[in-house]
Amino acid sequence: MRTFILLLCFLLSHSVLVRAQEDLLSLLEETETIDYAAYAFKSPRVINSHSLEMLHAGALDFRILHRFGRLDQGLYDVFGLDNASIRLSFDYGITSNLTVGFGRTNQKKEIDAFFKYRLLRQSTGAKVMPVTLTWVSGLTRNGLKNPYPGEETSASDRLAYYHQAIVGRKFSDKFTLQLAPTVVHRNLTSGSLDPNTIYALEMGMRYKITQRVAVLLDYVHSFNRFPNLVIRNPLSVGVDIETGGHVFQLHFSNSTGMSERAFITEANGSWLKGEIQFGFNLSRVFQIVQPKI
Repeated sequence: MRTFILLLCFLLSHSVLVRAQEDLLSLLEETETIDYAAYAFKSPRVINSHSLEMLHAGALDFRILHRFGRLDQGLYDVFGLDNASIRLSFDYGITSNLTVGFGRTNQKKEIDAFFKYRLLRQSTGAKVMPVTLTWVSGLTRNGLKNPYPGEETSASDRLAYYHQAIVGRKFSDKFTLQLAPTVVHRNLTSGSLDPNTIYALEMGMRYKITQRVAVLLDYVHSFNRFPNLVIRNPLSVGVDIETGGHVFQLHFSNSTGMSERAFITEANGSWLKGEIQFGFNLSRVFQIVQPKI
């Protein structure tokens, strides 16, 4: 009888041990590392457009966008250096997946604001996600005293809105590509031939040359803007230079405007005719709130 009891206790203890081992293995599998793609772009902006990147939680990004006049203005205006457009902005990471921001441009004294939310994040390991998906919604307000001369306007006539779904992938340590279907709506336009709602597709690319230098391309194709032969699509090319606490970007662009409403709906220059502008973007990030560990 005593032998039987000892055998039973052995079997029970062995069963408990096996189950504990299985539970431990299951726990280890559940806590397997998830590797998220990082630094697909070095900045939350490509050049003009939003990139798929987000700010860290508690981070404040102070950004200066500066664009000179057109190169075809010649030596009299020092190839555009005598003229300039500027946008100042503050963006803040509420969480690692949610960013809000606002800015002001001297062009049309325009004020803009947006929120940006990351729905999916490219990852490998325990969780495989092939792309990053980010949603952006924003609005702009024309601040001129008389934005539409000769027309009676209301406060809502000054407003425009845009929405974007940014889908992108970091294909390698060097190359990133994103596409962003975009809708821009203006409450008031110049006439019946100028549609209130514009449908467009943005394409952004980044190729890293060294650890601190990368080249970028930012292009937006509008599908229903009129007239297409006069109002050209915005195309910008640039170089990112990372210098410690900030990212310094040099670029050439055929668009003067620096908000989605402006560079997608307004007249842009011709690259072939030299109607392009030199500019720079400067981003300085401050960690305002330290994230909880």
